[in-house]
Amino acid sequence: MVSSTLSQKIHLDQDDSEALKKWIKAQALELGFSDCVIAKPDAQAELERFKEYLKRGYHGDMKFLEENLEKRADPTLLIPGTKSIICVRMNYLVETPKPRYIPDEPNAAIIARYARGRDYHKVMRGRLKTLAAKIREKVGDFEARPFADSAPVFEKSLAENAGMGWTGKHTLLIHKSSGSFFVLGELFTSLDLPFDGPTTKHCGSCTACIDICPTQAIVEPYMLDARKCIAYLTIEYKGIIAEELRRGIGNRVFGCDDCQLICPWNSFAKKATIEDFNPRHGLDQVTLLDLWQWDEQTFLSNTEGSPLRRTGYQSFMRNIAIGLGNAPFSHQIIEILKQHYDLHDEIVQVHIDWAIQEQMIKSGVV
Repeated sequence: MVSSTLSQKIHLDQDDSEALKKWIKAQALELGFSDCVIAKPDAQAELERFKEYLKRGYHGDMKFLEENLEKRADPTLLIPGTKSIICVRMNYLVETPKPRYIPDEPNAAIIARYARGRDYHKVMRGRLKTLAAKIREKVGDFEARPFADSAPVFEKSLAENAGMGWTGKHTLLIHKSSGSFFVLGELFTSLDLPFDGPTTKHCGSCTACIDICPTQAIVEPYMLDARKCIAYLTIEYKGIIAEELRRGIGNRVFGCDDCQLICPWNSFAKKATIEDFNPRHGLDQVTLLDLWQWDEQTFLSNTEGSPLRRTGYQSFMRNIAIGLGNAPFSHQIIEILKQHYDLHDEIVQVHIDWAIQEQMIKSGVV
């Protein structure tokens, strides 16, 4: 808890608190954040929708989502003494994509754009700590805890309630002048700061994200079935991917951007202002066959400090095997799949068998 002396240091009248809020936002922008809003530590409004999501089983194997529901809805239970939450976002696009355009490059290995560079969680937390240090220099000590998708927090709901954007039908946050290619972070604080208010929604009658989803994972507006979502299947899920979903996955080996790429609001998407999101190891232009050559040591070396580590080597190779099965027919693909068969676990082998069968069908032999 904050001591009485420290509490006096951060006690501000309304004019002072408004000025401090403005100053904090300016500091956040200087640190490379794309936006900063002040949220009330209250996400109760999200709880019922989330309970329905869990009831339907749409969270798949992500059982951790069933835990700490009260803390998710009430951030003061997670971090006692929290009076305001500084919500920030970071743009992560290195190159602005063509509006409403899904690239068709069947031999390429498609990795979600946020995951091609450094792990944003580390970048986000580091800069939030720096922001907290700057505030301490100005107002004295106070309690502060940074988060970046690392605790039971309804971070999207908090940011939305404070006007950072609105939840699109694909369930991602959209900003009217910046689109949705950004990641979120929070700084829980004991500061008494004025809260920002919500903005209006602007999806209207558009269903582009629902219509484009390769696996029809957006089962209704604002409701996503993770068990069908390519991001969940290629990152979180470690088992055998259902055969009826494999063709829809195409050549996406880690995540999927299709629902964002098709969104009209991403014609306003902004580029990243920090270098950490720049692609490493050519991951923005790598082929499926390039990645299939990686042994586990290469994977570990090339994914150090990268979001790709999350999926693990065998699951990553499982995803690439699916991509090779979906690629145009090639004798080389069949041969290299056979050569690497015994190098992988049984789950990967199931997908190699499927990939070879898919290639044979395309050859006209089967």
